[in-house]
Amino acid sequence: MTAIVLSTINARYIHASLGLRWLYANLGELRAQARIEEFCLTDRVADMAERILALQPAIVGIGVYIWNAAEVRSLVGLLKRVVPTVRIVLGGPEVSHLPLRVPFDEADYLVQGEGETAFRELCRGLLAGRPPAERVIAAAPAEVDALAAPYPFYTDEDLAHRLVYVEAARGC
Repeated sequence: MTAIVLSTINARYIHASLGLRWLYANLGELRAQARIEEFCLTDRVADMAERILALQPAIVGIGVYIWNAAEVRSLVGLLKRVVPTVRIVLGGPEVSHLPLRVPFDEADYLVQGEGETAFRELCRGLLAGRPPAERVIAAAPAEVDALAAPYPFYTDEDLAHRLVYVEAARGC
């Protein structure tokens, strides 16, 4: 069983999510129980849900962006209908500011802001049976020097056939 699935819906296959790799790199001891699953807008939501749920995760973290918000909403709804006990955590630009452009009522938690540390701590608590009292988690700004780099977690396939992002600064 994979306890934590990190996922997003990229605009195209050629894109490889830097955000997911930041989260994965900073899961600490939980990394061994985690997996990245990326999709494209051209994929069917039912196929995404099937691939995610085949891993039997306790937690699914999904990055939400302007180009995938509607699809993520559909995916969250389907995941919760099939496995109501799975904990859905959303993060990314589209959930970091209220009011939300797209309602994500079926998601269990929203991480607003820089999620590397907040997501790890949320996962630790959830897996230990200690859920937070609040649905919306306001993440403190990350100490970038203290974070593990995401770049070792690009695969050979990513490097050969996809865009690998390098950021010189955080945010837009």
